[in-house]
Amino acid sequence: MQFLLAFIVAAPLLGALAALLPAPPGLKGRGPEQAVLRHGVTLTGVVLAAAIALTLGFDHDNPSRFQATTDISWIPALDVRIHLGVDGISLPLLLMTALLFFLCALYSYFKLPAGPSPKAFVALLLVLESGTLATFAVLDLLLFFLAFEMVLIPMYFLIARWGGDQRRAAAWKFILYTLLGSVVMLLGLLLIGVTAGTFDMVALATDNGRGLTHTTQLLAVLAIGTGLAVKTPMWPLHSWLPDAHTAAPTVGSVLLAGVLLKMGTYGFVRILLPVTPDGMHTFAPYLAAFAAVGIVYGSLACLALARKGARGDLKRLIAYSSVGHMGFVLLGIATMTPTGVNGALFANIAHGLITGLLFFLVGALKDRYGSTDLDTLAGATGAALYGRAPRFGALLAFAAVASLGLPGLAGFWGEMLALFGAFEPAEGLSRPAFLTFMAIGAFGTLLTAAYLLIVVRRVCMGDPQARSAGPAPAVLADVRGYEFAAWTPLVALTVLAGLWPAVLLGLTDPAVQKLLAGGKA
Repeated sequence: MQFLLAFIVAAPLLGALAALLPAPPGLKGRGPEQAVLRHGVTLTGVVLAAAIALTLGFDHDNPSRFQATTDISWIPALDVRIHLGVDGISLPLLLMTALLFFLCALYSYFKLPAGPSPKAFVALLLVLESGTLATFAVLDLLLFFLAFEMVLIPMYFLIARWGGDQRRAAAWKFILYTLLGSVVMLLGLLLIGVTAGTFDMVALATDNGRGLTHTTQLLAVLAIGTGLAVKTPMWPLHSWLPDAHTAAPTVGSVLLAGVLLKMGTYGFVRILLPVTPDGMHTFAPYLAAFAAVGIVYGSLACLALARKGARGDLKRLIAYSSVGHMGFVLLGIATMTPTGVNGALFANIAHGLITGLLFFLVGALKDRYGSTDLDTLAGATGAALYGRAPRFGALLAFAAVASLGLPGLAGFWGEMLALFGAFEPAEGLSRPAFLTFMAIGAFGTLLTAAYLLIVVRRVCMGDPQARSAGPAPAVLADVRGYEFAAWTPLVALTVLAGLWPAVLLGLTDPAVQKLLAGGKA
């Protein structure tokens, strides 16, 4: 178990170096390009297999205990250690990350985005995987920061070199926002480590803020929370996200929504809730207020993009929907209750699966039509997917209803638990204020259903007047074999988590109970 976790974190980084080397003569296949793409699929597949083995070997009777731990002194003068471990909070995120990277590598093997060298693409993808996996596995504040920052440069180049229109401007906006947020976050992490005398996240969580004054906790939450909020993204620090998603290649959008956004909310749960509980208690109502505004703002932005004649971009619409969905995650965290935090963690996983599937589908739609403009897709030459590509249309409709929180699918439970947490927030938090936030969030679910159903009607059915006036639509290529292989696991897991939520909640709940109790539960 100890070796497996270390291997999961380190293997993609070593694989990135190997991807830049010439392929051995016997493994070139049809050429160097195919060899390096196959290398990416193989390595991400091995990492996924190791993550599954780690999950099977995990002691599910004690999910609140850190397992597969490695603890080696790295910088003795600062008491910085190479400390790795997983519990019921981080294990699902680790497994989902490994799955999404494998599916993206598999998809890219058959549909490589236009851009420079495939070697550079695969190497950047593997560096990105190593950084995200390390973020969910490290238990030292400085290592967390290094892993958190490790993903920025690969994602910048994936957007800037393999993206679509306006890719350079979007990439610069992404890197500037996240780097500025990270600088502020580093100051907060250093404040905690220097004041407490240790950067060990387990020791800090067990201390539960007793070694930090109230002022120190307030400053730490303000600094660290700002950096995490940019990555989440929380309204009004979200403006980099729509541009980045719109310009990114398909796999870049999948990973940005499915993995990178989760790093921010994970930091709130892993660091701020247990290490600075008094500071979080003070800022929780403000965090909940921003979350509630983000839920409604994201939905209204999507409604504006979805209306007829708005020339709305479908990728941009899904990006704005992420602002709303991550608002539910932040609302659950702000309640500081086991119900709300469990809902936040469940919504994290559900959003990764469902929005990852949506971006896969929209990317494939753009490959077929050369556009993701909603008016084009709904017009006479548009999709009308039910009649032209019924399997594709059914998958898009499934992903949309899952995203709107249909009961029985994964998107329902996280949002419901976050709202329940707001109904009865932690002791000392204003219940009338959180009831207001709950009502705003519930209204946001109605807006979410409205814009997603409009998207399904327009894209899957097309515009009736334009269809009747135009020529008979040509047959559209339905789901291809490699697309079926990349998308089916996401569909299956969305259904599984929706019908059997105890699979995930059984892991997270004991760990959350212990985390909120200061390591005593």
